[in-house]
Amino acid sequence: MNVAAVVALVVTQQTDTTVPVRAGMRLDVENFGGEIVVRAWNQNSVRVQATHSSRDRIDVSAERTTVNVRAESRRGLAQMVEYQITAPTWMPLNLHGVSTDIEVDGTQAAITAETVQGELKVRGGSGQLSLKSVQGAVKLQNAKGHIDVYSVNEGLTLENVNGDISAETVSGDVTLQGIESANVEVNTVSGDVHYDGTIKDGGHYRFATHNGDVTLAVPERANVTVSVATFNGDFDSCFPVSVTTTTKHRFSFTIGSGSARLELETFNGDIKLCRPGQLHDKHHDDQEDN
Repeated sequence: MNVAAVVALVVTQQTDTTVPVRAGMRLDVENFGGEIVVRAWNQNSVRVQATHSSRDRIDVSAERTTVNVRAESRRGLAQMVEYQITAPTWMPLNLHGVSTDIEVDGTQAAITAETVQGELKVRGGSGQLSLKSVQGAVKLQNAKGHIDVYSVNEGLTLENVNGDISAETVSGDVTLQGIESANVEVNTVSGDVHYDGTIKDGGHYRFATHNGDVTLAVPERANVTVSVATFNGDFDSCFPVSVTTTTKHRFSFTIGSGSARLELETFNGDIKLCRPGQLHDKHHDDQEDN
């Protein structure tokens, strides 16, 4: 391959397009490889800035209900596009990638973000929030609504989140901090589970891992019935509990009126309960001991 051909392959191009939008529309972006970064602003328009190969063309079309953003190539599928998109805070987002990192900051609307190989980082969001990656970590902050986060080979982190939560990964830790919720379900096959948030009267909470520890902060005035199951592991509590029901690998106890339900399960791991504020200190001490 001659020098001119090599240069032609690496030439990049910038696209900068702005389209007006109105309430009721959503943003739909698909990207094979690269990144999608969406930031919110208080204007009724969508600005799409893209860095891409000179062989590719970025198509931004505003239809009746949707702004579609796609890359087209003269030689088949566009391989690598870096998107920097600015959209109204009210606009729902539908973002999809293959080998794509996705980042969202400041939106106050629903978000669907899915990628096969890449990280998902979202700050903000309201309503239905679905974040899924196969080969990448997922982090959600400062959001509220119905939360569904999923990964296969990396961890999940939720901070300052309000609403019903479903979090599932196969191989990775799940960390939830600053949570305001009456309905939380967390599952991982190989990883630790850490929860520091509300235990609301009448709420339902389930935290399960096969190979890992479960650590949980229980507020002082919580009213909850706790069910504990561990096959190869220990149970530890920073405050006294009175066990009421016991089988070989399961037992339960009640705190306060017991109106909420809390299920804690691990096959190979320990289960630890502390008060808010103590959980971080105990986790730090355990790390030092190890």
